[in-house]
Amino acid sequence: MTTGQDAQARIQAVPLRHPGRWAGAAVLGFLAIFLLQGWLANPRMQWEVVGEYLFSPAVLSGLGTTLLLTLLAMVVGIAGGIVLAVLRMSPNPVVSSLSAFYIWIFRGVPLLVQLLFWYFLSAVVPTIGLGVPWGPTFVSFDTNMIITQLTAAVLGLGLHEAAYMGEIVRAGITSVDPGQTEAANALGLTRFQTLRKIILPQAMRVIIPPTGNQVVSMLKTTSLVFAIAVPELLTSIQGIYSRNFQQVPLLTVACFWYLVATTVLNTGQHYIERRFSR
Repeated sequence: MTTGQDAQARIQAVPLRHPGRWAGAAVLGFLAIFLLQGWLANPRMQWEVVGEYLFSPAVLSGLGTTLLLTLLAMVVGIAGGIVLAVLRMSPNPVVSSLSAFYIWIFRGVPLLVQLLFWYFLSAVVPTIGLGVPWGPTFVSFDTNMIITQLTAAVLGLGLHEAAYMGEIVRAGITSVDPGQTEAANALGLTRFQTLRKIILPQAMRVIIPPTGNQVVSMLKTTSLVFAIAVPELLTSIQGIYSRNFQQVPLLTVACFWYLVATTVLNTGQHYIERRFSR
């Protein structure tokens, strides 16, 4: 009788061939090299213009504004999303309905319309005051002084993002086993303590990946604020090529910086996901 080891020694395993896979990869590789070479060697790309404006002060200032808008909008969006998710899951039907109504409004109206609405808010509300409702106003301010271009951009981007983050956070909370909440209640923890110490830390594994995608999306969505003349990256690029008429080289500069920023954000998301997956 032969042993299993002897039988395995007589087996000569032949790896499965995939000629079609290699042929397809070769064709795609050739096409990629052909297109890349044609793009890089095209004299109309004017790479010298790209290099001239790649680190231009106006471009770098616009990039800084883009990153600032992304940061502020995501802070507003994440904080608002957590509040909306908690209210949406409230047993109080009035509170839950108000949260659902907010999400319906801000997800249903296009973001560009929301940005324009906040920018032209002074046409409807000339002054913003503090006082007693339907009573005397103690102090009032000019709306244009409070809702500046940057403020309108942050409000439009952040409040719109909060509607999406509310659904992301709610999905993360509902992914946690309900037994965790029951155990916390048995230990005498309040609803806030249960959410902060038990539910949210476990829900982060579900919340982090789509939130990272939202951050990357927000970075690119900031380009919409050109409609209200906020000097972010794309607006700065447009201002330059409106003077020298070098549209394609300047748009290439914009693409470069967007790709650099999204690469950095994706790398950070990878390490955060790995940390919370432990």
